[in-house]
Amino acid sequence: MSDDRLIVALDVPNVVQGLDLAAKLGDAVSFYKIGLGMLTGGGFALANELKHEQGKRVFLDMKLFDIGATIEAAVRGIAQHDLDFLTVHGDPQVVRAAAEGKRGKDLKILAVTVLTSLDRADLDANLIKPGDVHEITLERAARALEAGADGVIASPQEAAMIRALPQAAGRLIVTPGVRPVGAATGDQKRIATPAQAIADGANHIVVGRPIWQAADPAAAARAIVAELAGV
Repeated sequence: MSDDRLIVALDVPNVVQGLDLAAKLGDAVSFYKIGLGMLTGGGFALANELKHEQGKRVFLDMKLFDIGATIEAAVRGIAQHDLDFLTVHGDPQVVRAAAEGKRGKDLKILAVTVLTSLDRADLDANLIKPGDVHEITLERAARALEAGADGVIASPQEAAMIRALPQAAGRLIVTPGVRPVGAATGDQKRIATPAQAIADGANHIVVGRPIWQAADPAAAARAIVAELAGV
């Protein structure tokens, strides 16, 4: 059985490999994330195939950032595909435009707070204001939710703090940077196990390489689902 709290990142180069991986995973997975790296490899075609032909849920991870009119138009176009989640940067003006663009559709707008691959040194290099990474993430999450986001993307280490925000009541928290026990951390710097992320307030976890690099991807997915069954 699948558990849609688990979202598998299809971080493969093209639609052919994406469909192949989805076939290997079969009914072990019901929710997939398609990111920017797949966009030029047929990402929209893959999203539509998974959603409308295979009955899967789809998270389009585009992390959109632009002026309001452009965001609104882009989100309006994407919303016509009847997908489930879409990411935009968590700046309030971007979130407001995205919320307007998806008006009347069930598409959930998820705001990116601070990328899970970043630490304080990275924020310094990017000229982000001084302060603790967790506190900045919390502040960005609150502002994005106030601006109309349906939820936020955040590291598992911030999930509990965000869940405690008054603005987070009834909103989604989706956590990348999730690694099963024993898995390599890769380029993620702020990580947690699947069960810990859910226990700390996440609605969904995103897992990529620990599943698609496994010798048996379906078995790897089922192991995570089994872990989540206890949460």
